[in-house]
Amino acid sequence: MATIRLDHVTKKFGGQAALNDLTLEVGDGEFFVLLGPTGAGKTTTLRLIAGLERPSEGSIAIGGEDVRDWSVAERDVALVFQYYSLYPRYSVRQNLEFPLKSKVRRHSQAEIDALVARAAKTLRIEHLLDRKTDKLSGGEMQRVSIGRAIVREPRAFLMDEPLSNLDAKLREALRSELKDLQMKLGATFLFVTHDHVEAMSMGDKVGVLNAGHIVQIGTPREIYSHPQDVFVATFIGSPPMNLVTGELRDGRVVALSGRLDLELHDSIKDALGRRSGPVQLGIRSENVSVGATAALEARVHHVENHGVEKIVTLRADDHLFNATIPANVPIAIESTVGCTWDAAKLHFFDAETGVNLT
Repeated sequence: MATIRLDHVTKKFGGQAALNDLTLEVGDGEFFVLLGPTGAGKTTTLRLIAGLERPSEGSIAIGGEDVRDWSVAERDVALVFQYYSLYPRYSVRQNLEFPLKSKVRRHSQAEIDALVARAAKTLRIEHLLDRKTDKLSGGEMQRVSIGRAIVREPRAFLMDEPLSNLDAKLREALRSELKDLQMKLGATFLFVTHDHVEAMSMGDKVGVLNAGHIVQIGTPREIYSHPQDVFVATFIGSPPMNLVTGELRDGRVVALSGRLDLELHDSIKDALGRRSGPVQLGIRSENVSVGATAALEARVHHVENHGVEKIVTLRADDHLFNATIPANVPIAIESTVGCTWDAAKLHFFDAETGVNLT
């Protein structure tokens, strides 16, 4: 396996920059998730690493070697696509054998049989080996697609939203299986997705990409609990972080048309120093508690029942914000409830740049 490093990589298509001065490192044996919205540059990043595109500027290294001038075959990485890219008239066995029969690899039939058998066992598709791939379900086809990558024993796996075409239940099952597979293989995985749930549940590290720039890199917990800016705060999490306009005054923050007035927590005071004036105030829905009595009253605007919990949208004047409460708590739309914002869990973002001040 190998590390992957991109140093100050820029990729332009015509006059448009898909990636701009991107620096990124994926450690040997690490499951790294590149997360971002459509058009952020995620697939372009994978294509550059795989050798399907050349960077306009910057360098790409795999295993400590500069691969900018290497061919796709020389880079020895496996790319798993969103669409299954299987040969429909071939059996599963023939699809798994295909990458091992190239003139570059020169495997004996005995070696091919052993590699196919091991991949099939790992992915639990042994019973499908003699079935044509056009007779498989979506989940089975994606397993075969991953198997075609495994048999090659590449230095790194590059995965371009491989679960996005599957139904929700199957996506959930394959998330767990892919993470388990990566740990068994001890392999370097670079996994691209726009789904924050996939990123949070699978990644050892997550890199958030937006408009060709890396915004933040960290563990899933770091990204969720300490977002670098407003984009990360609202892109990660469901529901997204509550954001309202607030104002810092003499060690306090005032928001929601003056209805929310909180003393700053000591740790936040230290981070903000003597700063005053307008800010964007953020808080996660699980840090907004709902009860019969509290400093802030709000009306229940909407309720979403998620089984084990409810996401309640509350309205204070014209301001809407979310709270997460246990599913067994009775609550009615248009009822008036009290709520409390945990002062220790508040986030403060610069009103103009959106950068986290704390």
